[in-house]
Amino acid sequence: MDKTAENIKNRFLELGVDIPIEDITERLDKLVTKFKVPLDEARRSVIAYFLKEYNIERNDFFAGSGPTPLFKINEVNEGGKWVNIRGKVVQLWDNSHESVSQVGLVGDDTGTIKFIKWARDGTPDIEEGKSYQFNNVVINEWNGRFELTLNKNTVIEEISEDINVVSNVFSSPGEGQPAPMVNVSDINEDGKWLSLKVKVSQLWDNAHESISQVGLIGDGTGTIKFIKWTSADLPDFEEGHSYLLSNVVAQEWNDRFEVTLNKNSIVEELDEDIELGSSSVTFNGVMVDIQSGSGLIKRCPECNRALTKGACMEHGKVDGVYDLRIKAVLDDGNISQEALLKRQFAEQVSNITLEEAISMAADALDQGVVLDQMKLNLLGKYYTVTGSKMDRNILVDSIEEQAELSPETIDELISEAEVL
Repeated sequence: MDKTAENIKNRFLELGVDIPIEDITERLDKLVTKFKVPLDEARRSVIAYFLKEYNIERNDFFAGSGPTPLFKINEVNEGGKWVNIRGKVVQLWDNSHESVSQVGLVGDDTGTIKFIKWARDGTPDIEEGKSYQFNNVVINEWNGRFELTLNKNTVIEEISEDINVVSNVFSSPGEGQPAPMVNVSDINEDGKWLSLKVKVSQLWDNAHESISQVGLIGDGTGTIKFIKWTSADLPDFEEGHSYLLSNVVAQEWNDRFEVTLNKNSIVEELDEDIELGSSSVTFNGVMVDIQSGSGLIKRCPECNRALTKGACMEHGKVDGVYDLRIKAVLDDGNISQEALLKRQFAEQVSNITLEEAISMAADALDQGVVLDQMKLNLLGKYYTVTGSKMDRNILVDSIEEQAELSPETIDELISEAEVL
């Protein structure tokens, strides 16, 4: 942190502004220590604060710091530094994040490194297998690893040289050489190719055309999110079935790991029933809301996606299959927690079976009556839920109603949730 503070101070000195090192260190320490902000993000925040404080243009601070040095990949070892890189695009990863234009690996004869190109910056696309000079890219550090960020000041020039890239663990496996077999709990390195023997725990609804399936897989050591890309043209998974997945890629996003299946991946269904390890969390709270998309829904008979206005994103207009689900919000007085209940648990807590829900909707000519009845039956009651925690949701494996709270406590919790 001291080195980061010194670098910030020295750059401002070059612009004629002498900021006390204590002021810089204090702000960095508060963000990193108190608010647990990654150092690189804290650095950007502190720079932005002092740029505004002293009315300095951002471009003057970054672009005006003299000629940008040309670095080899193995020389990338300091976050926040602007560099030029000559490298070959080793891999482009499939990406479902609208804010990211392209993400993948670039390499030279000293190693490879992850890069991110943001959509907002309008930088031209690059092609896998081609070599480029990347001028004015930024080194960022995330969870102890460095990566390159291409931004609006980056200039990309294709070069005729076919840059030789050193072989390492990030390279895609060669023909007949599957990636090493690992346990789910061993997945801790971004961009690494690996193989898994897993069971499909859950398949989730998916709104991205580029994604074939997304959900949760696991083995005896834990569970992890997976994404199977449409472009990979792989067979669909079935919930509860076990598979050997060869040549999948571990990726880190928002401080969590996930695995992606691509055109190099191989899927083989297994006869064995892989037992899932315990990686569940428990939450106690009052159910203060049931979100839209709950109640009686229809799913595509081909891919099990929830239909939108009678249509599947993948298969178009289909005769949907009815299902029940609840997208609940629980509150324990301190935080609100979203929880997703599949049919089994939706029927259990609401005392409404799927057949009863279909009959209710037919009588009223409106599926919405099921959601309305669920709210009447459930809101204000206290529950304990257990399940896998993924992003904002607990994917419920069990739910139990607890002793009732006082009306005053329930009103207070509901009021807090409505404010959130």
